This record gives sequence, C-alpha cells and structure tokens, in this order.
Amino acid sequence: MQLDEQMKCWNLSAVKVLDIRRIVMEEGEQLSSYTLPANVFIYTIRGSAVLQLDGRTHNAERFYMLHGAKGTSLDIQTIEDFEYILLYYRAFLAFPSYRKKWLLTQPEATPFSLQYGFTPNSPLRLLRYLDEIEEAWAQSGSLDLLRTKSLFYQFIHEMMVQLTEQEIKTELADPVKQTLRYIQNHYREQVTLDSLAEQFNYSSRHLSMQFKRKTGYSPIDYLIQTRIAKARTLLLRSDATLSEIAAEVGYSDMYYFSRIFKKHVGISPILYQRKMREEAKTEDRPLQISESSIGRRWMSGYIDYENHYQYIDGGSTPMKRRKTSSSMIMVALLSITMLLSACSSGTTIPTAGEGTGASSNNSSTSVSSDTGSQTNKDNETRTVSTVKGDVVVPANPKRVVVLYLQGDVVALGIKPIATSDVYDGAAYKSELEGVNALGTWFEPNPEAVIDLDPDLIIVPSEETYMLLKDIAPTVYIPYEKLSTEERLHSIASIFGKEQEAETLITNLNTKVEKSKKTLADAGILDKTISIVEGGLKGMNIAESKQYGRGSQAVYEYLGMKAPEVVQKKIDVVSEEAGSSISMEVLPEYIGDYVFRSVYDGADNLTDNPIWSSIPAIKEGRLIEIDFDFFYYSDIYSINKQLDFVVEKLLEAPRAQ
Repeated sequence: MQLDEQMKCWNLSAVKVLDIRRIVMEEGEQLSSYTLPANVFIYTIRGSAVLQLDGRTHNAERFYMLHGAKGTSLDIQTIEDFEYILLYYRAFLAFPSYRKKWLLTQPEATPFSLQYGFTPNSPLRLLRYLDEIEEAWAQSGSLDLLRTKSLFYQFIHEMMVQLTEQEIKTELADPVKQTLRYIQNHYREQVTLDSLAEQFNYSSRHLSMQFKRKTGYSPIDYLIQTRIAKARTLLLRSDATLSEIAAEVGYSDMYYFSRIFKKHVGISPILYQRKMREEAKTEDRPLQISESSIGRRWMSGYIDYENHYQYIDGGSTPMKRRKTSSSMIMVALLSITMLLSACSSGTTIPTAGEGTGASSNNSSTSVSSDTGSQTNKDNETRTVSTVKGDVVVPANPKRVVVLYLQGDVVALGIKPIATSDVYDGAAYKSELEGVNALGTWFEPNPEAVIDLDPDLIIVPSEETYMLLKDIAPTVYIPYEKLSTEERLHSIASIFGKEQEAETLITNLNTKVEKSKKTLADAGILDKTISIVEGGLKGMNIAESKQYGRGSQAVYEYLGMKAPEVVQKKIDVVSEEAGSSISMEVLPEYIGDYVFRSVYDGADNLTDNPIWSSIPAIKEGRLIEIDFDFFYYSDIYSINKQLDFVVEKLLEAPRAQ
C-alpha cells in the first residue's frame, strides 16, 4: 500500500484512542503469543529486545517504532531491561460512500491492518506526542479526551512524515496465518466465523474467502479438525472420560462431541480408542503419534451429525448439522507448521401440495403468530409481517433456502434448494434427496448461499438472520417462542399456503385423537412414561413437554403422564428442561414404560444391576428411540413420531 494512499485513508477515518500504557520488562523476561486486542503502535524508550509480530522479527533498540494490526501475535524476548509504550486505537473509514468504494477495490488494505517497523529520524518528536497523549489520557475528563484525539492525529501526521522521508515499506498482516495461530491457541473456547472476523478486523466473508483460497477449507473446518486431532491424542494417551475430553477440546456436551468425532474419523471415540489400543497391543508397539495428526480419517464416506445440545437460544427442539466433507479436503489438511510456512424410514405422510413453488393468494392474510402475509399480484410479490418488520418476498419463490425449519417446509409441499444439515434418521430425510447442505443451522456458509442465488431465505435465529439478510429476502421465524402449530402457520403465510397448514393441523389433531382412543382401549393411556437419555454414569430425565426425545408426542399430544416426581415439573415448566440423575436413584424416576434415546456409541446397560432391576426394564417395557428420528419437532416429524410411539407401546408387554 502506497504512502499517499495511507494518508488519504487516514484523512477519511474516524479514530478512537483505546488505551496508552508504559511497560518495563527486566532483562531475560519474555512475552509469548500475546494477541493484540486492537491496532497498536509500539514505541521503545530504552533497552533492547527481539520483537516478533506474527513471526516477523524486529530487533528493537531505543526509539524503534512498530505498528501491529488487531489480532496480531506479539512475542518479546528482552536482551536487557526494556521499556516501551503501547498505544491502542480503533479506526474505520468514516464516510459510507468512500468506504464502499475503497473496500470494493482493496478490502483488506487500510493503514490500520498494516505491519511495519522502523527507527525514526526524529525520535523525540514522536516521543513528545506520546508523552502528551499519556498525560491527557490519565486525566480522563471530556476535554482531556478530546485533546487525546487531537494529539493522536498530530502523532499520525508526524509518523507519516517520517515514513515518507525514509520510504519505509509496509505490509499487510496475513489473516490466514493469524487465524491459524488463533485457532491453535484458542480451540478450547467458543469460536465462530464471526468471532474470528471480529478478532482480526475483517468481514466474515472476506476472511472465509482468504482462508479457503490459501488452505482449501474453511476456518470452522480447520477448527473442527484441530479439536479432533487433540481429542485423538487424549483418547490414546489418557484415561480421561469422554465428557472430560469433550470439554478439553471445546465441546460442552459429550454427545455432540461423539457425533462430530464420528463424522470426521469414521468411528465413535470409544470404538476409536479401543481399536487403537488393541492394535497397539497386537503389534507390541507404542501408540503412534501420527494418529493425532490433522486430516487422517478412518472412513471418508461416513456421514454423521452433531448433537442438539449445541443450540444457541434454547427451545423445544435444538438443532444440529449434517455435512458431507470431501475426503480429499481431509487428506489435504496439513499441520499448522506446514500451513504457516506455506503462507426414520416409513410411509410418507401426505403433503399439502406439490412442487417447489407456492400458490399465490390475492387476499390479505392474518395469522396468530409472528408472521403474516399479503400478496401483491401486480408485481408477483408478497409482503410478510415478521418480528423484524415487513419483508417483501416472491409470491412464488423457486429457490428457497431454509435453516433447521425444513420439516415444516417439506410438509407444506415445498422442496428447498438448500438447507442446513439434517440427521440421517430424520423423518423427512428422504424428501430432501439431492438438496444442497449448508453446514450447521447456526453457522451456514454465506458464500455457498450466495452461489445458489436464492430468492427466499428462512432462518430460525437472530444470528443467522443478520448473517444472510443481505443476500436475498430473509424471513426470521423465532421457532423457540412458537408452538408447532404457530410455527407452521408462520411458515405457511410466507408461501400463501395457510389453507394447507390448516389441513395439516386438522389431520394431526385427528391422528392424535385416534391414537389416544387406541391406547385407552388397550389400557395404556393412563400408564406412566419416562423418557431418558444417558448411560452408566447417569441419566438425563425429560422434565418438560419441550425436551425432545418424544416428549412432545408423549406428554403434549397424547397427554400421557410421567411418574409423579417428574410430572410435578412437567406441569409447571414451559421450556426445555431435564435433570441429570445418578444411576443409584434412577429407579425412582422410572414409570410403567421407558423410552430411552439412543445413538451410536451409547452405553450398553444390559449388565448393570440397577438398570436391570427396574420393573419396566426387567419386564420388557423398554422402548429404544433413535435420537435422530426424535430430534425434530416439526409437523412432519411429529406425525411420524406419534405412529412410532403408539406402535411400540402396543407391542410392549402390558403394565399392570
């Protein structure tokens, strides 16, 4: 970036001084991998040290000036007692028209993202401004803060003068190297594409494109592979529990961790640990370190999903993903050092319509949920009233993208062109054959969405709305605040399919009443039901109608009861709720029938004496339900789940 361009950019920028501090380090003292929280000027006062900004070395003696961008990694190795000043600031292009023009031509090139170091020709001039800034900053009054900003501009002017005199070359910080280093150091924490972009002062889209261009995969893919690599090492070289390992590598729930591990490795963590340890014994050799390297996979064709505990805002049925990853990408996944140096099946319920479009509706429509619509046939659009205000959508959208809410969309007879990932066992999985997968519902790939050129996007959260709203007309459905019927009405109003929604709801209510009568005639409807999930170390007990795992079908629609200790909570809890119970007290929470949510890798409880002694288990009234199948709460899935629940209850031995 040329100096005259830098000057032009500074002239059109708004700045804010965030902090100024003076630091003294003793001889031999070190600072390692400190991530700069903001753009910074570093000015050495006395002594000498070796400084590194993102690995680039600067031999700093007195009066050496460095500039680093937000997110840059700073290392200091002192040679003698070393004193320096840190001046943190934030800046951005203030005028929208200029900012847009600038970012279109050189999105990453602003003076604030440059790295450089030099020895000024007139060092005391710069020191004078820094001393005055420090003095004004310490006062903290409004007038003093205004003086601080004025002095900062004078400091910038003086530095640009000295840069020009010496013709100092500047270079851009490499966002890919920064991201790689950050992920390696922070993989245990909650990391999203947005948080990475914020960390390094880039837009999410720009960072993702740069990262993918240089590495071949996305930042989040790399994060996952880093976590999996660390987990492999812990599985092979420690006796930590699955829950402990999951927490150590950044996953708050071991079920979620187990599923994502299997997706990328091909087998569950427990089976992987057992297999590798058995191989080590057979071959009489130590466990191979290479097993923890990023990229190796056991079965590249296996696809699985994350667990629902990773939802953001709660609600009756939290969400998860399915994502098919190319084995070539995984094989191409290199170590951090190399990268840095290189730079359920069944009969389908009848749907309410056919095709991918929606029928037009000439009349205004009012619904009792958060979304309503009105069709303007003259220009073939429909105005949808949402919690984000009115949104104008196509009256007959042909290229629909939907996140998480795909079951309701499918039930209305609409096949989207792309959705967030879907579990293999989802009731409507076969209806989405050939549909593009966009990743997790809470972090879809914006570039992939743009490439699909959608004419309508439906999202379930504030975060996804903000991420995609500028791509195409986007409707936010606050799913966690709506009942199944309200949510279906909201989605139907987008497509002008209110009548189809009414038909679906009527059919569901009819099925519920028939199911209740069938169970009552069999002497089952008044029996107690427990819904559990877990293993040898404890069980999670569903304590609300919104817990998932069949709780809506059993407790809400069929109106069946849980044991009294659980039912007391179900009667007063209106949101997703459950408790973790130790195996020792579990029998107190078990009713006449037990639904246990299972997944690949779940503990085998057959030989557990406490589990086996529970009357419902001992007498054969245990019904295992597939986690994938009972994950969703859309009207399509609820229909299928009701069929399953009634069928399995009728097949089980009768409770007395």
